[in-house]
Amino acid sequence: MTFRTLDDARDLAGKTALVRVDFNVPMEAGKVTEDTRLRVALPTINRLRDAGARVVLLAHFDRPKGKVVPSMSLQPVVDDLEHLLGAPVRFATDCVGDEARAMIADIDIGGVVLLENVRFHAGEEANDPAFAAQLAELGDVYVNDAFSAAHRAHASTEGLARLLPAYAGESMRRELDALDAALGKPQKPVIGIVGGAKVSTKLDLLKNLVGKLDRLAIGGGMANTFLFAQGIDIGGSLAERDMADTALEILAEAKARGCEILLPVDFVVATEVKPGAASRPVVAGQPLSTDDKILDAGPATVARLVDALTASKTLIWNGPLGVFEVLPFDTATVAVAHHAAALTRAGVLTAVGGGGDTVAALHHAGVADDMTFVSTAGGAFLEWMEGKPLPGVEALRA
Repeated sequence: MTFRTLDDARDLAGKTALVRVDFNVPMEAGKVTEDTRLRVALPTINRLRDAGARVVLLAHFDRPKGKVVPSMSLQPVVDDLEHLLGAPVRFATDCVGDEARAMIADIDIGGVVLLENVRFHAGEEANDPAFAAQLAELGDVYVNDAFSAAHRAHASTEGLARLLPAYAGESMRRELDALDAALGKPQKPVIGIVGGAKVSTKLDLLKNLVGKLDRLAIGGGMANTFLFAQGIDIGGSLAERDMADTALEILAEAKARGCEILLPVDFVVATEVKPGAASRPVVAGQPLSTDDKILDAGPATVARLVDALTASKTLIWNGPLGVFEVLPFDTATVAVAHHAAALTRAGVLTAVGGGGDTVAALHHAGVADDMTFVSTAGGAFLEWMEGKPLPGVEALRA
């Protein structure tokens, strides 16, 4: 994977860099409640400031659908960003036009301007060439530091990159390097863990992974569909019973391509999903009642996964192994996460995880900071795992 980074940029002093960031942060009552996405942008902003560039930040917030929606303004981000940067941040009430041009012209070398929500213009999501050209007029170079928006061919993520010298920012570079290490040019053997509720939402992902992995562990509710397809009693558990034939096709494809599928060999069942609910371990194949629900992987399955991780060099993880949000059905996810983290700390495993539930599960287990890389990119991470080209990344290829 070769793409242009800021290492390839020459002579940034005195230039204006248009930087696409992801400031779609959680807010309540007009206040930022979680600033991770602001912090992630700091290395790129500071590198450009240190190089003598003016920094102009482009971002979206929520889904205004091409209209000005005051409650979706980016202005509330300014105070938090100033605090994190330790420097003033000016705010323009539009992302194109005279005010934006005048404000950019007025800032000193190393100055920072945040432009208003690009999605206030219909041309953003339409990737309208005229709107992209209006954005391009504001700067000399383009930097994409928003991998989480790279799966969208929008004006500020793809169109603009075709009009100016374009580079990956520091956060984008780190994400792409980690993903390349996980599936592009990984150290083998490579194991994947895929969980979640439904097979139907991860068909493309499963079909892509069986051609790239040595082993694929399937957990969560989607594992129930595979067990059901093989004639194993799953009681009243969540499953897509109409996807049984598809599950068998995936198993056959994996076998043909030399990917070993690891399904649960035991599980934890309960009759209700609530904290502290009475539960019991069951070996796969034992009869269940219609009230029994599979809510977590069992101890033998955990032991099997621990052994598989120990024998691997690379892990890619998307989705929990059980209903981790409800204790005690977090046991398998936490145990496997702890082992993966220990191997990563020991330097014998490259572990990359991503997807909303995965990020939450790894934080719940207290090991998110111990993994090689944890992507918060959501949809972009999933599409990358599915093997789909991401327009915002393709535009940065060298």
